[in-house]
Amino acid sequence: MPLQIAPVDVSEADRVLRRELRLFNLYRVLEAMLLAATLFGPLAGLIDEPRHQLLARSVAIAFLFIAMLLLAFGRRLDPRAIAFAGIAADLFFGFLAMHAVPALGTGISLMLLFNVGAAALLLPPRLGLGMAAVAVLALLGEHAWSVGLEAGNARLRAEPIMFAVGYAAIATLMSLLGRQMRAGYELAEQRGAEAAHLAEINELIIRRLRTGVLLVDGQGRLRLANEAAAALLGDVEVDSTQGARNLAIAMPELSQRLEQWRTDGKPDETPLQLGPDVPDVVPRFARLLAGSDQTLVFLDDTSIASRRAESMTLATLGRFSASLAHEIRNPLAAISYAVQLLEESDDIRSGDRRLLEIVHQQCQRMNGIVENVLGLARREAAKPEHVDLIEFSRRFVDDYLVCHPLDQDTLQASGSRPDVPAVVDPRQLHQVLTVLVSNALNYGRMPGQPARVTVHVQHDPHGAPQIEVRDRGPGIPDTVASRLFRPFFTTSPHGTGLGLYIARELCRANQASLDYVPMPAGGGCFRIRMQELRGGIVR
Repeated sequence: MPLQIAPVDVSEADRVLRRELRLFNLYRVLEAMLLAATLFGPLAGLIDEPRHQLLARSVAIAFLFIAMLLLAFGRRLDPRAIAFAGIAADLFFGFLAMHAVPALGTGISLMLLFNVGAAALLLPPRLGLGMAAVAVLALLGEHAWSVGLEAGNARLRAEPIMFAVGYAAIATLMSLLGRQMRAGYELAEQRGAEAAHLAEINELIIRRLRTGVLLVDGQGRLRLANEAAAALLGDVEVDSTQGARNLAIAMPELSQRLEQWRTDGKPDETPLQLGPDVPDVVPRFARLLAGSDQTLVFLDDTSIASRRAESMTLATLGRFSASLAHEIRNPLAAISYAVQLLEESDDIRSGDRRLLEIVHQQCQRMNGIVENVLGLARREAAKPEHVDLIEFSRRFVDDYLVCHPLDQDTLQASGSRPDVPAVVDPRQLHQVLTVLVSNALNYGRMPGQPARVTVHVQHDPHGAPQIEVRDRGPGIPDTVASRLFRPFFTTSPHGTGLGLYIARELCRANQASLDYVPMPAGGGCFRIRMQELRGGIVR
């Protein structure tokens, strides 16, 4: 794998500093070229003879070389180091040139005024003011070295003092300006980082919303869609002429509702199905900005509201059933006991005994309904234990056959390994298997044939233990299989629609899953998949 070098994070203040430093380096090159042209070019005849010819020419050549070097490497090195080296070279070669060519002293001092100000702007305050102090001392020292205090020209004696005051003043002013500029850039960078962070948070929130969010422009093209909307949309067609997803082609009915809302401002809140395998949604519309042709489309998943309503209904039903349990079961027990006494009587005719059997069967059915409804109210916490599923399934089959004798039907346990350990509440697992086996015996049979049900224990390809309740019946249609575990859904006139729902809830309480899996060779299979167990610890 090739080595990847992470890019250096350059702040906005550093980018601005590099841009200004490049202008400063260009100005230095201009100064060096003017000095060289004055000494070597056609401008040499306009000034007096240099005091030190060799020193003047050496300074001009060296200054030009250093200026070109700083311009070439100014982008690669630290900008503050380049600025410090540049002002040091300016002062050193500038005052040497003033001493070697006295006729250029005033012009060089004036040009260095910009260098001192630029250094104070680019360097930290203390360093910038320090370089200005060095320039003042160098200017006064060079003047004292060149002419001395005995010179009679008052203008020459006052000139370096005036330049020294100018150096100090411009350095102070530019230092204050640079401090404010850096503070402003730092504040802008901080605000920009905060804004970018907030934008990322907003994007994450919108992307993870369960409500689908679409952005549609004035031409009906999809510009943005969060994860929920993408799941609801699926693969939509793309308008090749515009390079964007076309809402009218992908979802004509949603596009018509959007156009209707744009026309009269009245949304249609009728649930809409965008595809054959996605839940119904209720579209809501809002303009992105006032006067903008871009529209935000919110797709509310009706299944979420349905599940919330189901949860509230079940909670209410649980509280209601708990309060009425004794009121229902007490007379039910009395009726059942009276029927048993009547069945023992010798005075009952054979035709009336059939009626007693019907009453007894309906009492048992009513008691089963009460037990299922009470199961919603109890919701006891799971008490997991280490269980060998092979041995457990065999004991379950034996207990079931004792309590529910079968005529022609068969029920057996099987396993792919000698032992399959798992961590589960055995009482709740027994209740789940009772529901699944009863359903398989009642509905998992071909017409005119006995039911054959198998409780099979195995490991899945990932090593997780699982129990399958298999039958040899006609199977379950896809339209019914998608609603099997919904509360109160049943295809039998004698069922309550709560058995499979309670079974799945009990599996979830044990960190297991319950799913219906169609068998390739025919029949149906309800699979309980438990958490993988490694070293005695649930994974």
